[in-house]
Amino acid sequence: MRVSIIGLGLIGGSIALDLRRNGFASSILGVENNSEHEKIALERKIVDEVVSMEVAVNNSDIIILAVSADVTVKLLPQLLDKVNNQIVIDVCSIKRKVCDSVSAHPKRQNFVATHPMAGTENSGPKAVLEGLFENKVVVFVDKSKSGKMAVDTIAKMFKGLKMRIISMEVEEHDMHTAYVSHISHLSSMALALTVLEKEENKKNIFDLASGGFESTVRLAKSSSEMWTSIFINNSDNILVVLDEYIRQLSKFKISMEASDASKIESLINNSNKINKILK
Repeated sequence: MRVSIIGLGLIGGSIALDLRRNGFASSILGVENNSEHEKIALERKIVDEVVSMEVAVNNSDIIILAVSADVTVKLLPQLLDKVNNQIVIDVCSIKRKVCDSVSAHPKRQNFVATHPMAGTENSGPKAVLEGLFENKVVVFVDKSKSGKMAVDTIAKMFKGLKMRIISMEVEEHDMHTAYVSHISHLSSMALALTVLEKEENKKNIFDLASGGFESTVRLAKSSSEMWTSIFINNSDNILVVLDEYIRQLSKFKISMEASDASKIESLINNSNKINKILK
């Protein structure tokens, strides 16, 4: 298969590395408007060549959109306008606006909406990793609206990355990702801002930071461009989750104000139940 990847950051670049390693792709072209990212991608041999979008479309069997949600919504209809039998996929963590952008497109069946649930707090081609997707889940969204051949081909591709495939409808996907991914990033960023606001001596942060703090604020290092796009494009779901998160925080606050040890212990014990889900 000839594969082109638009956007050579963590996700797009990591897909490229593993598609080359497992032999799925006979050639990998990149499309990248950041000259520094282009240079790194070529130096690391993430792609064979960086080309224009037109050249990529004309020389590909599969085109992977690995850019922010805003850019995906803009580019996806343009890509479908240009393809014949090529398959186009995206890897965004929000899907409603992406899918809505091509819901009436005559070549909608050429598009497969996917979300590989993998990543790190780092971004750009310097951050790409072999094996990033191994034993992770990839979600196929609104699969029934894609052609069977397209779905089967992309399923084969992700299975080659050793991913487990599940299917969801678009609204279900966006609400679930708000709960398990988007709120985690939001709370991490809020904690980082809280500490930076109140702790003027930055050396104290470094000296006292332990594993718990570091792991909690790790996601605050994530790309501002990508996460601004996610927060805006999935704001309706994230706001629902945020209201519930604030309600749970308020329970702790009220219990501590009342020095209610029994209530605090009960809240902690209830939170421990998450271990049964994550095992």
